[in-house]
Amino acid sequence: MNSSVVLSLDTRREKADKTFPVILRLSHNGKTTGISTGYSIPEASWDDESRQIRRSYKGLENVTRINNLLAKERAKALDIIARLHDRNELDYLSITELKGLISTKGNQATFFEYVEKQIKELIKLNKIGNARNYSNILREVKKFRNEVDFPFRELNYMFLKKFESYYLEKGLGENGLSVYMRGIRAILNKAIAEKLVEKEAYPFEQYTIPSKPTKKRAISLDAIQKIVQVKFKKGEESLGEARNIFLMSFYMMGAPFIDLAFLTKANIIDGRVQYRRRKTGKFFDIKITENLRPILDHYLKDKKEKEFLLPIIKREALVDQYKDIQWAQKRYNKRLKIIAGKAGIQEKLTSYVSRHSFASIANNMAIPVTAISEMLGHQRLTTTQVYLAGLQKDAIDRYNETILSGKSN
Repeated sequence: MNSSVVLSLDTRREKADKTFPVILRLSHNGKTTGISTGYSIPEASWDDESRQIRRSYKGLENVTRINNLLAKERAKALDIIARLHDRNELDYLSITELKGLISTKGNQATFFEYVEKQIKELIKLNKIGNARNYSNILREVKKFRNEVDFPFRELNYMFLKKFESYYLEKGLGENGLSVYMRGIRAILNKAIAEKLVEKEAYPFEQYTIPSKPTKKRAISLDAIQKIVQVKFKKGEESLGEARNIFLMSFYMMGAPFIDLAFLTKANIIDGRVQYRRRKTGKFFDIKITENLRPILDHYLKDKKEKEFLLPIIKREALVDQYKDIQWAQKRYNKRLKIIAGKAGIQEKLTSYVSRHSFASIANNMAIPVTAISEMLGHQRLTTTQVYLAGLQKDAIDRYNETILSGKSN
């Protein structure tokens, strides 16, 4: 049998970071070629005698695990060659054909290609929000890679650390980075589930996604009342529209902007608002309170059964509808900023504030976190905790005074 596979360092192809690719060097019928493993190391960190990465190399979190993975890939290649030899097919193959048979799905699958395929499938399933998130991740990774695609095997610990540095050096925050990293992790997990990537190559066991505590975006009930009481002049109808949406969200247990945008007359049934969250599919059945009723009555007037209540969505195709919502939300946030000024509110108003405020006010009223989580539609209590602003300052002051006085209320 005139075929062999060995692990080798390709010292002919130095990368910009002064590392060299670790390859499977395939020899067949007098010819030689290399098969990428997705790893690159400095020349001094390669042990040519044992044909593995030196354990002293600090560029990988777990060198032993990577060496085992590389040995496993070589064993797979040798097994393919042995089976082809047993079937008397080996000698009839060119080295290019043999390389194609040895190259694993993981080596063939590239990140850009895979994510683009996922985006198309999500759009077919009408999961436009997820498709948009994947598109944002892909766009940022393409910038980082200068538009050069790469195999999943290169999505290792060092890749993540370099992407982290690239992102933070642009002056962007850690919470934004964590959004991208969680998305990359979700994509990688999906590729592993589809057997496109070896589970042993999973880098998130070593890499910790950075994040900082989210700045609380809640306002008090007094601030909500100030928004209710703001007087708008003639010609400021768009501000009145923005206030209605803000209050609808608050009165409907912190309903997200996107869910309000998709509400139709058909969602109003027997004095209740019934709908499913676009993000999770969770069903909501909310009683129309006296606060909410006049706002809904305003938008229900002359509406057909399947007509959208709010003047946000203008087009019929779902992809276009999401674009309508995206642009409307930007305008909405700008108008909320003006409303905050008119109401004398110091805190920044955004489309998220009504949802966070509902959770925070409920928390300050000692409503159980489990109930708040149910009202917000969260699947985990830990998610709800993110929404809960700290106790109001006056409550903290009272507690402090009680402690210092040595008396209980």
